[in-house]
Amino acid sequence: MFTANEIALDMQHVSKNFNQASWNWLKRNGASKPVIAVNDVSVQVRRGEIFGVLGPNGSGKSTFIRLLSTLLVPDSGRVTIFGLDITRDERAVQRLINRVSVEAAFFKKLSPMENLMYGARLYGLGGAEARAKIKAILKRLDLRAGAINRPMEEMSRGMQQKVAIARALLTAPILLLLDEPTTGLDPRSKREVQTLVRELRDTHDATIVLTTHDMGEADALCDRIAIVDDGRIVALDTPAGLKTLVTRNESKIPRSSAGHAPTLEDVFMQLTGKKLKDESDE
Repeated sequence: MFTANEIALDMQHVSKNFNQASWNWLKRNGASKPVIAVNDVSVQVRRGEIFGVLGPNGSGKSTFIRLLSTLLVPDSGRVTIFGLDITRDERAVQRLINRVSVEAAFFKKLSPMENLMYGARLYGLGGAEARAKIKAILKRLDLRAGAINRPMEEMSRGMQQKVAIARALLTAPILLLLDEPTTGLDPRSKREVQTLVRELRDTHDATIVLTTHDMGEADALCDRIAIVDDGRIVALDTPAGLKTLVTRNESKIPRSSAGHAPTLEDVFMQLTGKKLKDESDE
């Protein structure tokens, strides 16, 4: 259906502002002033890429993901997913994508199997077919057999994130949107989720858009990274390409990095003058 070099995501001159009603919600959740969450953003993501979006709190990362997942409608500009307009072809786009957020919602008293069976039925999968598919996915995610029928509330954050990813895979998305998927996880669980992200791209033929606060995660996982600040993309390149921005202007390298190879943190600080915080940005 799709060609290898196809553009999976095409965003052209997209902006998203929050009106007064939205601003009231943002203010209750800690924002200090009205925001233009996404400001005239244009970007293309190729099929099969792991594309990272890196930015400080309030930079627009989560709004970016919500626009792609059709949860928000852009105020201006156009977004297409494999040639389908996210507004005009909303239902068709939703069949191609799925989203995993930092706070995946579950029925916590139910088990992974029960939660996933519920999700499968929402997507129109029959009982026997769904159960077989769920078992295959959970096995692939190395979810222990004893945990499959245990209440979700008894599971670690890392295990719950695996179940969230399993739920996303039920629909076999060709564009997977991961919004801070490892925030708050212990180091082992974080490595397991990162390994899974690579496997999804390599074996599931998935294109992945990933937001993260973790510099090492972005460096290790992403083919290209967009650094965003105040709703705009201030730099976009491969991790190696971004690091050359620092070596071109050595006078701006932070003192703590003197004598060391530049890192993504050096790039980020040089471009934004800000530090990342390990929490949801919007």
